[in-house]
Amino acid sequence: MERARAKILVIDDTKTNIEVLEGILSNDYGIFVALNGKKALVLTEKVKPDLILLDVMMPEMDGYETLRQMHALNLVNNTPVLFLTAKADAKSEQMGLDLGAVDYITKPFNPDLVRLRIKNQLEFKQQRDHLHELVDEKTKDLRKTLKVMLTSLGALAEYRDPETGAHIKRTQVLVQMLAEKLQNHPKFSHAITSKEYIDFYATAAPLHDIGKVGIPDDILRKPAKLTDEERLVMSTHAQMGYDVLLNATRELSNHPLVKICADIILNHHERWDGEGYPNKIKGEDIPVGARLMSVADVYDALVSRRPYKEPYPHEVAVAEIKAGRGTQFDPDVVDAFMEIADILPGIYEQFKDGAQ
Repeated sequence: MERARAKILVIDDTKTNIEVLEGILSNDYGIFVALNGKKALVLTEKVKPDLILLDVMMPEMDGYETLRQMHALNLVNNTPVLFLTAKADAKSEQMGLDLGAVDYITKPFNPDLVRLRIKNQLEFKQQRDHLHELVDEKTKDLRKTLKVMLTSLGALAEYRDPETGAHIKRTQVLVQMLAEKLQNHPKFSHAITSKEYIDFYATAAPLHDIGKVGIPDDILRKPAKLTDEERLVMSTHAQMGYDVLLNATRELSNHPLVKICADIILNHHERWDGEGYPNKIKGEDIPVGARLMSVADVYDALVSRRPYKEPYPHEVAVAEIKAGRGTQFDPDVVDAFMEIADILPGIYEQFKDGAQ
């Protein structure tokens, strides 16, 4: 299939210059014209040209100011801009290059040089764009690989304890819903910056109990309440899970998804009032992911059947979460939870213990 012609935006207030450039370029490129800087801003956003030819000397808003405003509006981040000028002095050229222009074309125009310079800049742009595409593709591949590895790691906890399988699926849904609710909250927007980060929290949630792979079976599967000594052993799963994750992802420890996983695993039993474990941190020192996980984890434990207890009714579990506002849980996370509480029974029908 024939490649689409590159689009060139010519910005010049002199019609004679425009006619000359159209005569030089129109056989090879699609030409768009703006007669002043203000119209150029509108047309740049609309056309999204592959290259811009920008006259320096224009009334009201000269070429330099036009380019400044284009950058301020993020219109030309990857678009080569070549200045058109009769002023060939070093100071003017330096000013344009400092603003991000890639080259100067001097008047009167030499057709062969104009064509060559434009051809070179468009080929360079094409190579750069292709490189960016390759980097994006590799980044996506790495993210997919990391996600698969972390999901597989999370499945270890399910293998050790069959009850955990439905639990991690349900808590994953809850964490995602809470993250979506809090994305635009001023206290959380720094940590939940995009839909991608919401996906990071949802991906990380199933790993929160990965440390239970190191808990002895007679404690992990005990069909009764644990003794104080057994609870102490069980509480080590947070640190053990953190250590397992860091050992498995040592070379990717700076990736935001790995960081979120680590924060959730280590801190999901910390309390807002500082009385949790393993490090008794409190308040906003507790990472956001762990604060989301804490509410999701406790609610799910309350409404789920366990060998040592029957499930609590939804209303009782919600009341327990509300009672922990400001002591066990982040008040803002509880408020977000209350906004979705009424729809949880319907969602849980899809994720009953033993459901696939």
